[in-house]
Amino acid sequence: MKIQSSTLVLSTAAGLLALGGSAEPIGRRIGSKRKLPLVQNRPYVDSILIKDLLGCAQDLEDIAYASPRRNRVHGTEGHQGTVDYIAETLEALGDYYNVTRQPFTTEATIGSETSLFVDGEELAAGSFSFGNNGTWTDIPLVNVANLGCDAEDHPSTLAGNVALIARGTCTFVQKIRLAGEKGAVAAIIYNNAEVGVATGTLSGVNDLIPVGGITRADGLRLAEQIRAGETLTSTGEFWQYVANVTSYNVIASSKRGDPDNVLFLGAHSDSVEAGPGINDNGSGTCGLLTVARELAKWRTNNQVRFAWWTAEEEGLLGSDYYVTTSSDAELDRVRLYLNFDMIASPNYVLGIYDGDGSSFNLSGPAGSAEAERLFEEWYKSEGLPFVGSEFNGRSDYGPFLERGVPSGGLDTGADGIKTEAEVALFGGTAGIFHDPNYHTARDNVTNLSLTAFQITGRGIAHAVATYGRSWEGFPLRNVTSLTRRLSPNKLNYGSSQSKSRHAKKTY
Repeated sequence: MKIQSSTLVLSTAAGLLALGGSAEPIGRRIGSKRKLPLVQNRPYVDSILIKDLLGCAQDLEDIAYASPRRNRVHGTEGHQGTVDYIAETLEALGDYYNVTRQPFTTEATIGSETSLFVDGEELAAGSFSFGNNGTWTDIPLVNVANLGCDAEDHPSTLAGNVALIARGTCTFVQKIRLAGEKGAVAAIIYNNAEVGVATGTLSGVNDLIPVGGITRADGLRLAEQIRAGETLTSTGEFWQYVANVTSYNVIASSKRGDPDNVLFLGAHSDSVEAGPGINDNGSGTCGLLTVARELAKWRTNNQVRFAWWTAEEEGLLGSDYYVTTSSDAELDRVRLYLNFDMIASPNYVLGIYDGDGSSFNLSGPAGSAEAERLFEEWYKSEGLPFVGSEFNGRSDYGPFLERGVPSGGLDTGADGIKTEAEVALFGGTAGIFHDPNYHTARDNVTNLSLTAFQITGRGIAHAVATYGRSWEGFPLRNVTSLTRRLSPNKLNYGSSQSKSRHAKKTY
C-alpha cells in the first residue's frame, strides 16, 4: 500500500466550540415528498460539516453526563438515551428510512471499584471489563518475562503470588490465563505507553484470576525494583458489578434503492464505563448519523443501510448478534459492509482497513480490496496522506468477515503507538497512543481532532455516494441463496474468505 504525504492543520473541539457556540441540533429536517435527485458526490460530500458532527458529539456527551454513571455503557441510562437520540433523529427525517430497534440481552460491566497498594504506596489503578472480583493482602509481586504471551514467560515462582505483566502483543486473557496456570492469585498489567493506567475488556464472563492495570511508569519502576532483588508486597481490591441487561441495535434502511444490492455501514454506539466515549465511539456514531441525515436529501439506486451497534465494548456482541440471527439470504444481499470506529482521534492517523492484505498480510473476502482502493483514491484526490489499518476483525466488521461479507472502513487510531513516520505524515506526537484519552474519562468533546473528524466524515459520504449510485467495477459475490431468484447481473460470484476475529481492544 502506498502512503501519500501532505500537511494538515490540527484543530481542537474546544476552539471550535469557543468560536462558534453550539452546533445546529441534528435531525430537525423532515424529508420532502418531492422526487429527490440522484446523489451527487461533491455536493453530498461537502454537506458533511464539522458543526453538525461536533453538535452531535456534544449531544452524546450531554446524554452521558446527564446519567448517574456519566457514561454510555450498553444497557445503562446513558446508552438508552443514545439509542433514543439516534432513532428519533432518523425518524424525524420522515419516510426516508425504515428504522428498527433490535433488542439484545447480555452481560455488561455496570460499575467497578479498584484499589492497589505496593509497599504501602497507593498506585493509580484501572479495571478490565469482566475482570473477576478479588482481594489480597501483602502478597509479593513477581515479574513475568517479555510480554507474558508464552507459558515460558511465567516463572514457577508465581505460585501464590501476584504477576506483574507488561501490556502488548497478545490478549489480556492470554496473559492472565497463563499466569493463573502457574498459580498466580492475581495479575497487574502495566501500560505500554505513557497514557495512564492500563484498561480494557476480557470480552465476557470468565473464571480467570483478578486483574488490574497500572501506568507504564509505575510498572517499569516496580519491575526494575524486583529485578534488583527487592521484595515488593501488594494489597489489592478489585470489584465489578456485572448484570444481564437489554439494549438495542438501531438499524435504518433506505426505503428506496435496490434491496438486493445493499451498502451497509456500521458504528458502535456504546462506551466503556470510564467515561462518555466521545471518540470511542461517539465519533463513528455521529459520522454515520450526519451522513444518514444528509442522504435523506438524495435518492440512491442501491439501498443504503446504517447500523449503530450495541455492546461492542463487551466483545462485538451487538453486531455478532445481528449477523448470527440473519439468514444467508439476508446477508447475500449485502454487497459491502463498511465500519467506522474512532474517527476523531486527537493524535490521529488517517487509517484505511487493509482489505487487500498488502500492509499486514490479512486480506478480506472479494470486494474488500476494492473498498480499500475506493478510500485510497479519495484521499489521493483530496491531497491527503493515509496508512493501512490492520484488518484483524477487532471491531464490528469482524462478524461480517466471518460470514464472507466484503468489508472495509476508516479509523484514526486507538491504542496504537504513533511512530515518527506517522508524525511526518500527520503531525502529532510520537511514542504515545493515537488517542491518549482512550478508555478514560478524558474521552470527551474537547479532546477530538476536528480535522480528522471532518475528513473521515466526508470519506463516509464519498463511499455512500459512490456505491449508492452504482456497483460498477465491484466484484461479484459467491452466493448460493440468491441464484434461483435473481438474474445474472445481480449476482456477485467470486471467492470469499472468512477471517478469525479477535474482540476489539483486548491487547
